Amino acid sequence: MAFDGSWKVDRSENYDKFMEKMGINMVKRKLAAHDNLKLTITQEGNKFTVKESSTFRSIEIVFELGVIFNYSLADGTELTGSWTIEGNKLIGNFKRVDNEKELYTVREIMGSELVQTYKYEGVEAKRIFKKE
Repeated sequence: MAFDGSWKVDRSENYDKFMEKMGINMVKRKLAAHDNLKLTITQEGNKFTVKESSTFRSIEIVFELGVIFNYSLADGTELTGSWTIEGNKLIGNFKRVDNEKELYTVREIMGSELVQTYKYEGVEAKRIFKKE
């Protein structure tokens, strides 16, 4: 599938404002801006395996499309939700466990880049990845 492969973060747009809205403190935001995040994505039918490795942690997330699961962000924020596919977009709908506020994320292949868009409480940010 189009998402398969290794993707390294290249640049971000409005990421600091997004993290601030999420309640992440300044020190963690500054560190996260330079996390060297790498995603390795493999898809087998409706099952995805995403390996995230960064300066701070390495984890493997396995999920099936449309099946609710729990996920923890690098800062410790707990989420619950699911991913679906709409056209060529992988769409994540999550709720924070601590305050029930919604976090939306979309992964989309645009040319040779994977663009991940985040929306939380009216703030939108993007992280753009290049294929390795």
